[in-house]
Amino acid sequence: MSKKKSVPAENAGKGAAARKQTSAAKPKTKLARLEAMLRRPDGATIEQISKSLAWQAHSVRGAMSGALKKKQGLTIASEKTDDGRRVYRIAA
Repeated sequence: MSKKKSVPAENAGKGAAARKQTSAAKPKTKLARLEAMLRRPDGATIEQISKSLAWQAHSVRGAMSGALKKKQGLTIASEKTDDGRRVYRIAA
């Protein structure tokens, strides 16, 4: 006979809906995390993305160009800030 796992009282009786809602907080794949960072109102720099995803800068640029722009058809805008850094975001 198998043992059932106990469900916390706040999630009891809610089933899959409760699990799905809590897992929606953080994107699961690195590409989804990249897209989420670019969708922020203030965007993200290559350095921020590299540090967050543990990718090298050329991998970040390649993912933005290949997976997001070419395959998903998203428009990525970039602007240079006063301090010389380039900020990327998904154009609406």
